[in-house]
Amino acid sequence: MLIRISLIVAIIAGLAVGTINFLYVKKNITTLRTDLKQQTDRGDTAERNLASTKKELDKTVVDLKQTKDTLETTVAERDKAVALADEKVKAAAKLTDDITKMQADLSDARSKLAAYEASGLSSAQAANAAKQIKQLEDTLAGAKAENVLLGKTIKRLENELAIYKDPNKPISLPANLAGKVLISDPKWDFVVLNVGEDQGVLERGELLVSRNGKLVGKVKITSVQKDRSIANVIPGWKIGEVLEGDQVIPAYPSAS
Repeated sequence: MLIRISLIVAIIAGLAVGTINFLYVKKNITTLRTDLKQQTDRGDTAERNLASTKKELDKTVVDLKQTKDTLETTVAERDKAVALADEKVKAAAKLTDDITKMQADLSDARSKLAAYEASGLSSAQAANAAKQIKQLEDTLAGAKAENVLLGKTIKRLENELAIYKDPNKPISLPANLAGKVLISDPKWDFVVLNVGEDQGVLERGELLVSRNGKLVGKVKITSVQKDRSIANVIPGWKIGEVLEGDQVIPAYPSAS
């Protein structure tokens, strides 16, 4: 009887131990599964972050290459503009010297003609001297016209070069420049003006628009022709609608 009771107690004790071990093992398994899921989630997150970082790095490399290409292009255009401006300045200096020489030659020819007339030379000789003077006068007039054109070209090149040196620097326009709006498009905020290169208008120059003495806006030149120019209304400066017939004057008149 005692042996049977002992066996029963042993069996119950074994079951109890087994149950405890099962619960302990189950808890450990659950903990391990939780840890495994967390590790897996962290691994997935790390992979996604790595992929995102690689994508951003690739984009940064592309942006850097584009920036480098743009910088190289800008530097090349700046060097080209500087070289062209230097060339035009030298040409203008040479033309000025030529004009000075021609003026001296013209003065000398006139002096000789006066001397011919005073000395009683023949009409043929006097006519020949007058012809030479006329040729010199025509040549001088052509040189002066070329010098004016060259001056405009130099001014335009200087304006283009200023874009590379200081893009935010205002463009000065002739103080006596005055024009009016020929065409206005309120939908697209652009206008056509009756002043252009002949009047000293330059791209990126800004003009104040007024009507009956009251400011209605400010425009910025985008394209210049011989006696016409196109401009856009500057955002933030549109006080009223710009209309045909409105007057324009430089926002930044030159000192000279």
